[in-house]
Formats: sequence, structure tokens, C-alpha cells
Amino acid sequence: MISHNDDGGITVTEFLLLGFSDIRELQIIHFVVFLVLYLISLLGNLLIITAIALDHPLHTPMYFFLMNLSILDLGSISVTIPKSMANSLMNTRSISYSGCVTQIFLVVVFVSAGFAILTVMAYDRYVAICQPLHYEMVMNRRACVQMAASAWISGILYSALHTRNTFAMSFCGGNMLLKLACSDSYRFEVGFLIFSMCLASSCFVSIIVSYVQIFKAVLRIPSKHGRHKAFSTCLPHLFVVSLFLCTSAFAYLKPSSSSTSGLNLIVAVLYSVLPPIMNPIIYSMRNKEIKDALSKWIGWRLFTNKKMSIFLLQ
Repeated sequence: MISHNDDGGITVTEFLLLGFSDIRELQIIHFVVFLVLYLISLLGNLLIITAIALDHPLHTPMYFFLMNLSILDLGSISVTIPKSMANSLMNTRSISYSGCVTQIFLVVVFVSAGFAILTVMAYDRYVAICQPLHYEMVMNRRACVQMAASAWISGILYSALHTRNTFAMSFCGGNMLLKLACSDSYRFEVGFLIFSMCLASSCFVSIIVSYVQIFKAVLRIPSKHGRHKAFSTCLPHLFVVSLFLCTSAFAYLKPSSSSTSGLNLIVAVLYSVLPPIMNPIIYSMRNKEIKDALSKWIGWRLFTNKKMSIFLLQ
């Protein structure tokens, strides 16, 4: 929505989000489906965070970074999905200017910090497999906290720059953010794209180099059991990185000029919903220590509740 200032200028007060359908029945279906997906992601990531926080054997660098990744996934999906569900339930598509700024800022924070955490996790696996004798010294508690803090801070700084530059452009019509800017933003878009690609490429190259060294080291392990154990600690991370890169590439490398609103909507769903849902499943299915911790914690809670019920009945 656009309003005019007293001096004749234009002020944008709200934007319109892409909607799945204007049919009320389909909007209700959209609400129910996204509610189920959101609850699955919420439960999965909270279980991962709780298991790592409460189980002492999981207090290691790898699981510390995994807990950070789950927190970021939880934040990423919580920023976008509840607003989409609320709009479907209330049959509206609007979002306020401040709400749009906040949403874009937080989404970019969580996504960019998540990619940085995945890069740090690759380095952690490299040190663990290629330099096992130096692992405790290199990946000590202070170093892990500094790496995680650097990932969060870099995500915040990059998001602040991205959001500021996006909303520094002048808007002149329509209600779709990318179609709304009427300033000549071609140079800005190219410049910022190059900057973003450089940052993303540095993380991507770091991950690739780490895993090339890991694979070389694993192939030199003489025992089959040793190779299998080393690979098993890396496979969940490789799956998660692949999922993140595939959805990101599909979202950002598609031709913007030929993209329909329906395609943009599907891409947005895949990019914002799929990784937060799949990451806990991938790590819990492929990691025996996570499964043991979850079983122990859930079993302990059921036992405690049973004892409490017996006590109250007496």
C-alpha cells in the first residue's frame, strides 16, 4: 500500500505476500498443511536441542555446532511459516513495512549464519579425521564458542547490509517488493550479487576442500570398520549441506525474468520449509548417539511421569 506525504512524496506502508489461492477451502488446507509441517520441524529441532543440552556424552564440538544449526533452523522456519498461516486463516496477504523489514532481516540472519555453521562443521570433521591427535587442542571449548559466535555475528552483519541496501531503494508502485523498486538498481544488484557470491563461494570452497582431505584420509584407513565409522560421522553433515545447497541454488539461480508467481511460491516453500524439517530427521536417523540420547531422555520423561501419576493416585 502506498500513501503520499505532505510534501508530495511516496511512502510505502505495507506489501502483499504471494498467496497460494484465493479459494477459501484451499486457504484452510494450506493452513492445516503448514501447521503440520511447522509442528514437525518444531518438535524435531527442539528434540535435537534438548538431547544435546541434557546428555553429557553429546557435549562435544560436533554436537555443539549441531545444536546451533537446530536453533537457526528453528528461527528460520518460525519467522516465515506462522505469518503465512495467519494470512491464510484471516484471508489476507498483507504485511506491514516494518514487518517485512524484520522478516527479511531475520531470514537472512538465520540462513547465512546456518551456512557459516555448516562450514565450521565441515572444518570440525576435517580436524577430527585428518588431525585426530590435535583435535582436543584445536577444537577446544573456547575455539568452538568463538567459531559459533563468528557465524552468528557474520550472519547478522551480512543481513544488516542486505536489508539496509534493499530498503534504501525508492519504491513507486505495486505491492510486490522486487517489482516495487523504481530506482535504477541494476548496478547495486550486480554488485551485491557479486559480493554475496564471493562470501558463499568461500564457504562452499572451504567445505569442498575439507571433504576432499577427509576422503583422502578415510581411504588410507586400513580397516573396513574404521572407514565405515569415519564415513558415518560425515554422512549426515554431507546430506544436510547438499540439501541446503540444492534448495539455495534452485532459489537464487533460477531466471528471475521468466519466473511466475507460482514458481516463486514453490521455491520459497522449498527453501524455507524443507531444510528445517529434514535436518533433524537426517541427523537422528543417521546418528546412533543422537538416537540413544533421544531414547534415554524420552524414556526418562515417561518413567518420571509414570512415577508421578502413581504418587498422585496413592
